[in-house]
Amino acid sequence: MNPQFNKSLNTAINNLVNIVKQLRDRDSGCPWDIEQTHKSLIPFVIEEAYEVADAIREENTKEIKEELGDLLLQVVLHAQIASEEKKFNFSDVIEEINQKLIRRHPHVFKKRELISIEEVNNNWEKIKAKEKKSSNSLSPISDQLKVKIRSQSATNAAFSISNKVATVGLEWTEENDIWNKIDEEFAELKTALKSNLLEEAEAELGDILFTLINLARWYKLNPEEGLMSTNKKILNRLSFIEKTVNYDISNITHKRMREYWQQAKNADHKEPK
Repeated sequence: MNPQFNKSLNTAINNLVNIVKQLRDRDSGCPWDIEQTHKSLIPFVIEEAYEVADAIREENTKEIKEELGDLLLQVVLHAQIASEEKKFNFSDVIEEINQKLIRRHPHVFKKRELISIEEVNNNWEKIKAKEKKSSNSLSPISDQLKVKIRSQSATNAAFSISNKVATVGLEWTEENDIWNKIDEEFAELKTALKSNLLEEAEAELGDILFTLINLARWYKLNPEEGLMSTNKKILNRLSFIEKTVNYDISNITHKRMREYWQQAKNADHKEPK
C-alpha cells in the first residue's frame, strides 16, 4: 500500500479523534457534546445508519461520503466516552474488528484457498456461533437471535428470525402453505377488529406482518427495501398533488383528492397503469 496514503489516513483519523476529544473537553468543549452518553446517542447512531442507506439507494456519491463521515463520528464519540470512563478507546475498537475479520476469514488469512460464497457464509455462522457460545444457555439459538435483533428495526428483526428458524427446520414445505397462513391471519385480524378487541387485533397484525416477511424470504425479496420503495412512491405522489393545487391540500374534497391521486399514480411511470 502507498506509504503516503497510510500517512494521510493516519493523520485524518488522528485529527478526527482529537477533534472529538476537544468537543468533549469539560472545560472548553461543546455543551451538547459534553452532555452525551452512550444511551443518549442511540437515536443518532440509528439515524445516521439509515441516512447512509438512503444515500446508497439514491446512488449519490457526495451524500454517501458525507453520511459515512457522520456515522463514523458516532463511532468515535462512543469510543471517546468509553475512553473517558477508562473502558476502551478508538484503537481498541479498530483492533477488535481487525481480529474478528481475520478470525472469521481463515480462507483468506490462513489457508488461502478459494471457496464459494455459500461456504463463506456457512463458515462465518459456525465461527460466529463458536465465539458467542454460552455453556450456561439452554436455548443458544434464541439467545443469539435476541442479541442480533436488539438493534434492528422490527422488519429486519423479523427477517433475521425467519431466516434463522428456517435453517433449523421451522419451514413450510410447500408454497401454498404460506398463502393459506396469510389468509388465516387476515381472518383472525378481521374477527378481532369486528369484536373491537384492539390489543388482540394488534397482535394479529404482527402475525400478518411476520407471515408476509416469511413470504418475502421464500421468494428472496427484501421487505425493508420494498417498504422503503413504497414510502418513497407515496411521498412522490403527495408531492405531485401539492404542486398541482399550489401546495394547499387542506380544503380538497375526498372525491377530488382521489382524482388527483389517480393523476399522480398515472404520472408515476414505475406504477403499472
